[in-house]
Amino acid sequence: MKYLDEFSDPELAKNLLDQIHAATNRRWAIMEVCGGQTHSIIRHGIDQLLPDEIEMIHGPGCPVCVTPLEVIDKALEIAATPGVIFCSFGDMLRVPGSERDLFRVKSEGGDVRVVYSPLDALTVAKENPDRQVVFFGIGFETTAPANAMTVYQAKKLGIENFSLLVSHVLVPPAIAAIMESPTCRVQAFLAAGHVCSVMGTAEYPPLAEKYRVPMVVTGFEPLDILEGIRRTVVQLEQGRHEVENAYPRAVRAEGNPAAKTMLADVFEVTDRAWRGIGVIPRSGWRLSPRYRHYDAEQRFSVDDLRTEESAICRSGEVLQGLIKPHECAAFGKQCTPRNPLGATMVSSEGACAAYYLYRRLDLPAEVAHA
Repeated sequence: MKYLDEFSDPELAKNLLDQIHAATNRRWAIMEVCGGQTHSIIRHGIDQLLPDEIEMIHGPGCPVCVTPLEVIDKALEIAATPGVIFCSFGDMLRVPGSERDLFRVKSEGGDVRVVYSPLDALTVAKENPDRQVVFFGIGFETTAPANAMTVYQAKKLGIENFSLLVSHVLVPPAIAAIMESPTCRVQAFLAAGHVCSVMGTAEYPPLAEKYRVPMVVTGFEPLDILEGIRRTVVQLEQGRHEVENAYPRAVRAEGNPAAKTMLADVFEVTDRAWRGIGVIPRSGWRLSPRYRHYDAEQRFSVDDLRTEESAICRSGEVLQGLIKPHECAAFGKQCTPRNPLGATMVSSEGACAAYYLYRRLDLPAEVAHA
């Protein structure tokens, strides 16, 4: 297949579903790591077309969702500082902090700007040499290379009024944390294709071997996901636990060497807090000593800020795959896209937003679990 619409072909989807049904003999719980995959599964009703024995568990792979509340509050404090131009991707502006969001800061006079690339923020810094410009750098390995390149360019060009508020997290340590949880039900993973397009697949075989779980690198279109599920089920039924690449048009085993070189230069591995999950050792990046001067947390002295999550929001359990969104009592009531209590509802990749957008709140629990 060469064209995008071919990856939504209903006849090919039916063939893959027939193969999945034919291969399934036992109950299996499969986690799709990425929030983009979650939205595709819910949007196209893939989980409802699978055999009753297969449960799709929604993982923590939504970058907005796992950004800790304390980091959001740090962003809000920096953005409200006089003389600061705070730049961010648009999906962060409505993520609630303890008391407000970036839209509220903007309405109160803060200079908050939506940009489409961190390099756009660097341009803003060049055009406003008398202002401090901060870019909100969040996400998984996918978005990190562009942020690393921006800091590299700032240093190379001697732009001193630019800094990065960093909240980057890494997928493999999160998989390990999920598997080591005493409440874990996950028996296999659909690995995020865009993460592997950057980092490659070398980090996954040790995890598959240690936890004896299949891992299939998967894309985001309906046929991508069905093929990933098919390969996963075949492995589970055969008792295998290997890493397979079902997304070869975008993912190579070695990943993107140039991007990995840039990441190794600009960032270093650190412990990182995940919203709703807690601190996962060595699960994130921070700026390396060579670039620490561009760390917004240190520049604005907000590195010791601490916060508390909403008492009624269960987004942490959603992120860990322990509950489905509709099983939270606040879902669709106190918590909606217009009034989100947690990032899983406000994010374009959040599981709660997917269930609300595609009206899973109207379905009985036994159907929503299918």
